[in-house]
Amino acid sequence: MNNNSNCNLLPSYKEELKRGRQVNVIYDDIIIPKSLTHFPYKKTFYIETLGCQANYRDEEIISGLLTKAGFMRLDDYQKAQILIINTCAVRENAEQKVKGHLGTFKALKQKNKNLIICLCGCMVMQEESVREIQNKYPYVSIIFGTHNVTNILNILDNYLTSLQMIIDVPSFSENIVEKLPDYRNNNFQAFVNITYGCNNFCTYCVVPFTRGQERSRLEKDILRECQFLVNNGYKEITLLGQNVNSYGGDLNDGSNFAHLLEAVAKLKIPRLRFLTSYPSMFNDDLIDVIAKYDNIVKYIHLPVQAGSNKILKEMNRHYTREFYLDLVKRLRKKIPNIHLSTDIIVGFPNETYEEFLETLSLVKEVNFSSAFTFIYSPRKHTYASTIEDNVTYEEKVRRFKMLKETLEANIIAYTDKMIGKIYPVLVEGFSERDKTMLSGHTEDNVLVHFQGDETLIGQIVNVKINVSHVYSLIGELING
Repeated sequence: MNNNSNCNLLPSYKEELKRGRQVNVIYDDIIIPKSLTHFPYKKTFYIETLGCQANYRDEEIISGLLTKAGFMRLDDYQKAQILIINTCAVRENAEQKVKGHLGTFKALKQKNKNLIICLCGCMVMQEESVREIQNKYPYVSIIFGTHNVTNILNILDNYLTSLQMIIDVPSFSENIVEKLPDYRNNNFQAFVNITYGCNNFCTYCVVPFTRGQERSRLEKDILRECQFLVNNGYKEITLLGQNVNSYGGDLNDGSNFAHLLEAVAKLKIPRLRFLTSYPSMFNDDLIDVIAKYDNIVKYIHLPVQAGSNKILKEMNRHYTREFYLDLVKRLRKKIPNIHLSTDIIVGFPNETYEEFLETLSLVKEVNFSSAFTFIYSPRKHTYASTIEDNVTYEEKVRRFKMLKETLEANIIAYTDKMIGKIYPVLVEGFSERDKTMLSGHTEDNVLVHFQGDETLIGQIVNVKINVSHVYSLIGELING
């Protein structure tokens, strides 16, 4: 293989910053390039995804397109002809994991010079990351971005024609592609994109760069996809967007998230979820819809990030501590059985100990049922990464441990109250740690393990909770 790179399209932060571009909706049928129809090697692929639910939905799209072209997905990367890593850029440890995988793949490439190694996802939306891959990992075959996952077949075709590294990372998307292959990682849970991209520009976050400007799908296309899932027996749909509350704002036709959520709920999917909500856009109309429909789960992920108004302002979060607490109060007044989870960042640049204590006090007041917590990780090109930080990493770790202990006290009290009660659980498969046990989640997203046979996978069953292990529960199947 010739290691000279075909640098036809590198990402550009200047281009990614631009907003307001016209977006086209594409309904064209998928055309399989001849080079893939007559692929000269075993038509097999392996894909590993890091990061958020949006990345996992991208994985399904890539897998669906390759399957439509006649390729078979394998779980063993050592046996596949095409290796794909779908990357994340939110935290540095995700990027380090990618580099570890590439080191492993190098040995396979040395044994099989025709092996095709692909990188996609958020990490490669950063020009410096692409340059590093070019220089340190020249055996990578293809690099493509978040905006053209739907073009994977043509990108592969270009590679087979040139046999040179293909770099195809557009900095923005002009298209929303519909009529994609109906491929899902399982046949009972589904992610459904309603928006792409983000316009919020929180000062610590790379998503507005890696995912581009905010773009909404048309409601009719979302409902068509959801109706297909309902008709095919799916038990749970999660509507996805970096900020679902802003749905429809770019369409200029009166579309909004509360109306869309109600329309999907009326399709009678047993469980309806959504991710992720932005606090300042969570209005009373949306609260009313959630309260009205039993199949909209009473569990909401509502990232707060910090409990200090000063830190919230420096993060460019468009709400105050007081607004967030009032929203929680309104939610619980209208929906008494609501459960809340959140995201919290510890150690934002120059966060004082007193400001950190404000986050702890908010955690105690809200009493979250679960939380994703992170030590601040600077991301290149974000505003926060330019701030000189006077807080040591050791101090950040100490505060992180304090936050975790406070959250665990809340979660222990919450899960202990579940003992002895019966909950509907969507069975998702066998436990990763104990293959004799089934695993699934309650409506409020608590992980439950229990004894049962594989015929229950994909079903909603009643489970009595017997033991709490804080982050997971042990129960027993209740028949009838």
